[in-house]
Amino acid sequence: MARRTIPEEYLAGYTDILTEVAATGRRLTRDELQSRRALGEQAAEAGLGLRALVVQHLAATRAAWPGSAAESVLGAVEQAVDAFAEGYERAQRLAVRQEEAARREFIDDLLYGGSDLGHLAERAERFGLRLSHAHAVAVAGNLASYEETGSVLRKVEQAVYARFGDRRILLTTKDGRLVCIAPGDEADILTFFAKHAHAATDGGQVAVGRPHPGPGGVVHSYEEALNALDLARRMHLDDPVLRAGDLLVYPVLTRDRAAMADLVHNVLGPLRSTRGGPGPLLDTLTAYFDSGCVSAEAARRLNLSVRALTYRLARIHQVTGSNPTDPVHRYTLQTAVIGARLLDWPSSDS
Repeated sequence: MARRTIPEEYLAGYTDILTEVAATGRRLTRDELQSRRALGEQAAEAGLGLRALVVQHLAATRAAWPGSAAESVLGAVEQAVDAFAEGYERAQRLAVRQEEAARREFIDDLLYGGSDLGHLAERAERFGLRLSHAHAVAVAGNLASYEETGSVLRKVEQAVYARFGDRRILLTTKDGRLVCIAPGDEADILTFFAKHAHAATDGGQVAVGRPHPGPGGVVHSYEEALNALDLARRMHLDDPVLRAGDLLVYPVLTRDRAAMADLVHNVLGPLRSTRGGPGPLLDTLTAYFDSGCVSAEAARRLNLSVRALTYRLARIHQVTGSNPTDPVHRYTLQTAVIGARLLDWPSSDS
């Protein structure tokens, strides 16, 4: 079968070498070894299987076997097949490197939007994406370094592909984070990815961008996911999975940063005059609002007694003129507290 499926050109000169070796007992010359390597490279580039090629070499050896020179011939076979396989593997390694380079260049262009969109869509087909459709992107944000071929990526890939098979999914790494790009109408894929990426990255948060159409939609969704991770850091959000669609209020609040900074300074600025600075009272407001304005829960989060918490709230009212327990004042105070988190106040306030 090997003779019928593998062209004879990949054994060119092989039996001649064996015949001469059998007659003289010599080893293969440098040129002969190089010719075997070259044929191995050509066979790899032609997409032929190494196993079938080796079988063909052994069949040719058996057909041209000079019975009285077994030792010399076997030594020549070992040299020739080894050189042939070396060339074959060298060509394969080069092909893998070229494929990895092409994949990385494509991912960079896709996630940074730095390429002609029409050409990008054509290249995407090679990697299983149809950019004419909507896509959404999930990013696992544990700030560790995950290599493209690392064990973490392989572990998550195996889980996702075992569950969903080939559904136009692309998993990769970018800037030390795991990235999953999936069709926008298959939210279960990104939910599944988020679960496994969270576990594989030792509890790293995962952010999911909204679906957006077209080649630029992938960039948009990716940026939403990155912004969600940054927002979680600044707002101290500890949810394992963050969805950009659930956090839209925060970009709205910071769209006019100057107005937000003015609100923070006017409402919370007086806390600077308190003993110990604004930190403890700002933490009190944060815990109070995060607990749904339930004093007992806020006190528990701060390791305070309810009486101590009540005293702090009264002190905030006294200093700022705004009462955290009054619904009329509460919205302004809470918005100012959110703004302080987003603007990293008071640390960023010189």
